[in-house]
Amino acid sequence: MKPRLKMRLGDLLVQEQIITEEQLLNALAQQRKTGRKLGYTLINLNYISEDQMLQFLSQQLSIPVVDISRKVVPQSVVTLLSEVQARRFRALPIEADSDSVLVAMSDPADLQALDDIELLLAPRQLKLAVVKEQQLFDAFDNLYRLTSQIAEMAGQLEEEYSAGEQFDLNAITSADTDNETTVVKLLQSIFEDAVQIRASDIHIEPDEHLLRIRQRVDGLLQETQLKEVNIAAALVLRLKLMAGLDISEKRLPQDGRFHIEVKGHHIDVRMSTMPIYHGESVVMRLLDQSAGLLTLEQTGMPAPLLERVRRQIRRPHGLLLVTGPTGSGKTTTLYGVLSELNQSERKIITVEDPVEYKLPRINQVQVNHKIGLDFSNVLRTTLRQDPDVIMVGEMRDRETVEIGLRGALTGHLVLSTLHTNDAITSALRLIDMGAASYLVASALRVIISQRLIRRVCEHCAEEYHPNTQELAWLSSVANMNFAQAQLRKGSGCQSCSGTGYRGRVGVFEILELDEPMIDAMRAGDPERFAHVAKQSSLFKPLLQSALEYLHSGVTTLEEVANLVEDVSDAQIPMTELLSDGA
Repeated sequence: MKPRLKMRLGDLLVQEQIITEEQLLNALAQQRKTGRKLGYTLINLNYISEDQMLQFLSQQLSIPVVDISRKVVPQSVVTLLSEVQARRFRALPIEADSDSVLVAMSDPADLQALDDIELLLAPRQLKLAVVKEQQLFDAFDNLYRLTSQIAEMAGQLEEEYSAGEQFDLNAITSADTDNETTVVKLLQSIFEDAVQIRASDIHIEPDEHLLRIRQRVDGLLQETQLKEVNIAAALVLRLKLMAGLDISEKRLPQDGRFHIEVKGHHIDVRMSTMPIYHGESVVMRLLDQSAGLLTLEQTGMPAPLLERVRRQIRRPHGLLLVTGPTGSGKTTTLYGVLSELNQSERKIITVEDPVEYKLPRINQVQVNHKIGLDFSNVLRTTLRQDPDVIMVGEMRDRETVEIGLRGALTGHLVLSTLHTNDAITSALRLIDMGAASYLVASALRVIISQRLIRRVCEHCAEEYHPNTQELAWLSSVANMNFAQAQLRKGSGCQSCSGTGYRGRVGVFEILELDEPMIDAMRAGDPERFAHVAKQSSLFKPLLQSALEYLHSGVTTLEEVANLVEDVSDAQIPMTELLSDGA
């Protein structure tokens, strides 16, 4: 038999002297206006905390309070209720056997919901637990993936367009996005699934016997395989139309972009196609405009480094470089700098390929190589537009480098990026690209090198004790004592999709050029420059910053090891470390 309250929730709370009669009347009046549940209204009015409410319901109904953020729920149990039903009832099946189902609810006193759930789960007995509402919403997003829906629509699409027939171009190339066409609904599900799991990229890759849909989450790809490889052409065709590309051209790569709205998120999609052996590969970068730009604080830059960067960008002229490989967060950092500089008294011009985020008051120029509108040409014109700050998306060639350096020497603050491994080699890279060493020495002020490393999932984080070999490896790369450090590792839960990681944090090193460095560079002596830079009291290498995150339990030994292999030569090779099961 389902547990039920002996009387109405509000009356019970008054009887137990948890709220007053006046507070109940105010909450009931507010409830009539909003239509929300009484429990939520009482919490929203700060008459009772959510924890108090959960404990009260637990005691009155004799049911447990559960923390589902740490719980791994089998997909077979989750799907006992559909996503629509789960969201409507604020309920999630979390355990099941042949006789009963344990359902976590945020409002287990909702009698109508209880009756409906009991009918849906019959003949199994309904057992209840109470859970925080936000945990339920997070679980819905993490557990109700659209993979089965995508597979179902892929099969439907293949039935509509059999392998030996031509696609109905009139249906697929219709100018309006007819939500009734299977192609559009399939793409909509793919985008919704990507937004739901916080994916930054979507890859569509046809192979000989299957179609791969891969999504990049926290830097790593997650793969879904569809056996309906024949639908790839229809998907690519529709995406090309959305991006304004030439649908008849399948032999050459193409680039485009389009805008979509998914689950309340305004997403700019940068799309690239490439001909491969079994068709065309499509990669789409998803830029969530509704999420807003990250500030410099939100990038994870530590306060001491943040103050040094702010001191540098307050200077009226000079060159600031942000460096790192693709996907290391360089653009995010630059936009954070631009947001701080974006004041009415400053004229800011950016030269980008492509423009990723649209910023008010800033003059943003989109590079177009087809018509000769490249970085160097735009940059020359930019210098005649009386700017205070210039942002160049990337320094790709000698001409762009020299114009940027001369701009920095003639009273402008110039911001740009380079694809280099660390801050020290970035300064030397400008000279390798053909810039005169005296120009670089005179204009370059600061270099920020960065990487992104994955955070330990807070919901399933556990204390981790490194073994002897791991401690030996750490001692070979660190000047820190890890014997007593509180290392952590995620065990895997529904919040992190079983990976043990959720989200990423920036790791930074900052090199501010001082007189000894400038003298070495002006003399064209790269070895002395590197030596002087490493000896600087203000210089902290990327690895040191990552080790501090490891020491404080923000990230794992595995993530630091990956960074070491990228930027440093460890004395003990990682193969030896991993052979012991690290």
